[in-house]
Amino acid sequence: MEKFNNLRSIPSYLSLQNIDTDMIIPKQFLKTIKRTGLGKSLFYEMRYDENGKRNENFILNREPYDKSKILLAGKNFGCGSSREHAPWALSDFGIKCVISASFADIFYNNCFKNGILPIKIDDKIVIELAEYSNRKEEIEISLEKQEIKYGNKVANFELDPFKKKCLMEGLDDIALSMEKISSIDDYEKKLQSTKPWVLNNG
Repeated sequence: MEKFNNLRSIPSYLSLQNIDTDMIIPKQFLKTIKRTGLGKSLFYEMRYDENGKRNENFILNREPYDKSKILLAGKNFGCGSSREHAPWALSDFGIKCVISASFADIFYNNCFKNGILPIKIDDKIVIELAEYSNRKEEIEISLEKQEIKYGNKVANFELDPFKKKCLMEGLDDIALSMEKISSIDDYEKKLQSTKPWVLNNG
């Protein structure tokens, strides 16, 4: 994963509550196991009509929001089924941070595994940030300081230290395992000498 630290962007604002993973990436796009290529289908049923024509009124289809890296959303974002394709689609579109008053737990944890920062913050702050979206003005996020800067205001957010470390160092599950590779090698060497039948069972 890319390392995450500071992020500046004009935010996009979806005021809907209970945006579920099927709205984020509909089920017909779940056949792939690749993390790339899903961005064009993000929020498909809101971005396109039944004939596949772009809905120019949908925020992510309009400039400058089609280049937004920050998404503001209503409460309970990412509810529904636990499809990891949802953060894949957001990331492939270019969204690096989602800000909401609350998230579904599985979606929230999947974000960290895919390089996306989900920020839980008071709904009043989300509404204030939405004004910057309306005015097409940038906001800035510092992961290290755990703060959002907008205009002359600063809002702090809470974050689990381990999840913060993983984002800042670009560590997904595989990278975390590779950090332990020397210990794994030492264990296998010890096992080879003390219980060789375990490793040679195949």
